[in-house]
Amino acid sequence: MKSADWHARIESAGQVAGAGFLVTPRRVLTCAHVVHEADPRALTVTFTERPGLPAVPARVIADGGWRGGTADPGDLAVLELAYDAPIAPAALAPVDAAHDRRPGRPRKLVVYGFPFGFDEGTLAEYRITATQLLNREWIQLEAWQPGGQPLAPGFSGAAVTLADTGEVVGMVTAAAGDRGVHNGRMMPTEVMARYWPDLEGLVPTSDHRTADRARLRELVERAVREGLDGDPGRRVRLYESARGPLDPDAPEEGFDSLWAAALFVLCEVDGDDAAATVARFTAQVEALFRAPADPAADPAAAPDWSPILVDLQHSGAGDGHVRVEVSAYSGGRRHPVGSDTVPQAGLRAYVQDRIEAAFRYLTPGCDELLAFALPRDWIDLPVDRWASTPDDDTPLGCVYPLVVTDQARRRAGVRHQLTRVWNRLDAVPGARVHRVECGSPEEPRRLRMRLRRDDACLAGFATAPAASRTRPHFDTSLNAPAPMVVWSREGCHDGPDEACAGGDGCAGKTFLDELDSCVSGVSPAELPRRVLALREEADAEEGHWAHDIQLLWDDPRLFADPHGGPAPHPHSPVT
Repeated sequence: MKSADWHARIESAGQVAGAGFLVTPRRVLTCAHVVHEADPRALTVTFTERPGLPAVPARVIADGGWRGGTADPGDLAVLELAYDAPIAPAALAPVDAAHDRRPGRPRKLVVYGFPFGFDEGTLAEYRITATQLLNREWIQLEAWQPGGQPLAPGFSGAAVTLADTGEVVGMVTAAAGDRGVHNGRMMPTEVMARYWPDLEGLVPTSDHRTADRARLRELVERAVREGLDGDPGRRVRLYESARGPLDPDAPEEGFDSLWAAALFVLCEVDGDDAAATVARFTAQVEALFRAPADPAADPAAAPDWSPILVDLQHSGAGDGHVRVEVSAYSGGRRHPVGSDTVPQAGLRAYVQDRIEAAFRYLTPGCDELLAFALPRDWIDLPVDRWASTPDDDTPLGCVYPLVVTDQARRRAGVRHQLTRVWNRLDAVPGARVHRVECGSPEEPRRLRMRLRRDDACLAGFATAPAASRTRPHFDTSLNAPAPMVVWSREGCHDGPDEACAGGDGCAGKTFLDELDSCVSGVSPAELPRRVLALREEADAEEGHWAHDIQLLWDDPRLFADPHGGPAPHPHSPVT
């Protein structure tokens, strides 16, 4: 038997009443007739394979409606423990696993019970007589060999397991009752699930191979023992990284344990590609043992961004309208949320509504990111200052990490170059600022060469993009393409009549000095989150240097779309 710690002995006032088995950290299944006369105040569960573990108080929380007769259906009870058992629950087998289809090759089944004289437990070997379901309720069991341990009082409620894998296929509900007759009945898991629907989510589909299920279970057990269970967001990301295009979405509430995530893969994913999904998820769990236990201890650890992209474009229908398309990116796929041509007066309300809708497509617990794709002449648009909702004027940039990018950089060739740059930046520990100051800016061509060097990371501007003297340098930074560009929308007011010479007293120099000190130790992938913190500080502090900070941050790997890019806008004036 494998992983037998989950076998349970049900006791009432210290007397053995029968057997049971742990199916979740706090739920034990047994027969209703085992507990129907038990004193609710004296019902306990003991895990005999864990000597020294104290008996756990329990209570009945559900049953199958059993009426008390030996032939009455619904002989199932669900016990809730007073606290989670520190034991890995039983693994359930697919519903047809006990039915070996090879003629003359029945599968050996093992039962672990507590008959009189065996308070520590004993084993009995059985097999099913036939696949026929008696009274839509039971499958008949018969002894594996003559002279073996017969089923007797004390076996009721015991798990019936596959001898080779230890997976549960059913529960003993009755013995033959006649002396010398070595047979009995079990309630298979599909019938148990009829009476307790929560069990359905614990029974794997038959599309997964036994060895694959065993390997995944072994790794999850190890991860739990070593404290690598992870947070809810991480568990969902493990699943989202593994699931195929036709696999179900993760539940909205996420997974309350790594067990729950693994069971979701085994029980909810089926079809021809199910084995591939299990293999990918198993690889994700295995990778936990190679990763640092504390992501914060790894300077190269990056957020697992799930972005919402707000695409704003000139409408072609006059200055009073804007073309808007909102998409969510999750699990490597793009989910269109809404697109329309809207009047400028209603733009913010439309964007607020579609951003809220986009969150329904994101992986629960993920690192959300708002990205605004803007025409270059709108690149300074203060979208981070827009109210987050109609009834909350907190700026968007103070609620979520928010970045902008340039529409012109969405061409395939630029995306290819940026992808190569970001693959290199994954190993860069800090975002070193290349300063473009007021006094003596580089020649645009030289700046382009500098920004294409391996050590280039972030271009910081002392002036806003509209400043006449540095506008060519700004365009050069976007075309290079620089993966990150930061400036202040206020910046240095470099007027045409009297150009700023830079140096002390220049607002742009102050901005760059503060920026350099704040981001030099921040990895490029973390920069949106750092700017979020700066915006929150600036919102609470009058005259803060980062009040009008604008971050152009562009990692094309987050916006991979298997369908080849954004869909055509349905209200294009051309169509």
